[in-house]
Amino acid sequence: MSIEIKIPSVGESVQEAVLAEWFKQDGDTVRKDEPLFVIETDKVTLEVVAETDGVLSILVQAGETVAIGAVVGSLAPVDAEAAAAPPKAEAAPEPDKAPAPAPTPPSAPAATPAPAASVDGIPLAPSVRRLVAEKNLDASQIQGSGPGGRISKGDVLLYLEHAPAGIPEAPSSPVAATDPTSAAAMEERKPMTPIRKRIAERLLESRQSTAMLTTFNEIDMSRAMEIRSLYKEAFQKRHDVSLGFMSFFVKACVAALKEVPEINAFIDGHDIVYHNYQHIGVAVGTPRGLVVPVIRHAEHLSFAGVEQAIVDYVAKIRENRLELADLEGGTFTVSNGGVYGSLLSTPILNIPQSGILGMHKIEKRPVVVDDQIVIRPMMYVALSYDHRIVDGKGAVTFLKRVKEFVENPERMALEV
Repeated sequence: MSIEIKIPSVGESVQEAVLAEWFKQDGDTVRKDEPLFVIETDKVTLEVVAETDGVLSILVQAGETVAIGAVVGSLAPVDAEAAAAPPKAEAAPEPDKAPAPAPTPPSAPAATPAPAASVDGIPLAPSVRRLVAEKNLDASQIQGSGPGGRISKGDVLLYLEHAPAGIPEAPSSPVAATDPTSAAAMEERKPMTPIRKRIAERLLESRQSTAMLTTFNEIDMSRAMEIRSLYKEAFQKRHDVSLGFMSFFVKACVAALKEVPEINAFIDGHDIVYHNYQHIGVAVGTPRGLVVPVIRHAEHLSFAGVEQAIVDYVAKIRENRLELADLEGGTFTVSNGGVYGSLLSTPILNIPQSGILGMHKIEKRPVVVDDQIVIRPMMYVALSYDHRIVDGKGAVTFLKRVKEFVENPERMALEV
């Protein structure tokens, strides 16, 4: 008896999802726990695996929007399919089939180089191979975001979106191929993904529903870099995780939030809700958009605990295992635009939160220390806050405390 494949629930607030990509084709034999397809909602991207061994029957094609709980395919028992296989072999003897390969000329249009079936040993999904062939791409140049670096159709589309204009494309007609000014060559229209739609809605809502203001400061990263350099090997050996700068800033924010609790609070109607805990969201960029997983009770975590939480979330994002619960409940957010080379920016509030800290690129600059001009590795930091609940004094105090803690990390250990 066939087993139905349904769109799983990812949270009470999510009612539908886009079936982004099938990893298998109709009729393929799959094994238990093998990835079948990926769904995208307005909050998360989730990979769905097979509940049992079976032969796949696809009912809903990739790209369609389906309701949570909808049946998108089924798995027939492998034994039943295998039993039906021998008669097919007898009905189509090999000798009679021999002449059949002759009409291969129809496949002549596929004279373009056949795409690789795998990259670095990782197989490509049929839909990915087709798209790579259509666009005449080198799959080895595409960064995969799936499990183990698997390349998804979304990764290919993202590559095309950011790739140089010179990438060759399979010509649909001689005119389109020779006329770079044609409408088809000049523009491309794509529907927004659910996550991108949600990001757009949230950012617009944040700008319209809060009295957002940003204050800036700069941090001398010399001491933090020195400590990281001195202890990174011992830290790695003891905790089995690398020591990064994010843990310095998360711990500094936790300490500063305790001193300026309104930045850790929400406005709810005519009330202010204060939180006696620090759930710190860490913004992570993905090929499909920005997600902000939450490090819960960061006030109870060590540097190693913070770094491990971040590593775990990055792994879940890469493997499409991030759950809706991982994104909920944050009271403050830290965003590091410096990893992309940003020198200075104004982060937008992640509502209903009242504050977000923006980290930026570390750059050597001349600064005055003890009346002497010296070269130091400096980082600009920005705190965006809701001015309805946070006064300028509180915002500046918070940012100064973060600066003091990061410039002198020992203070966090001593709690002074």
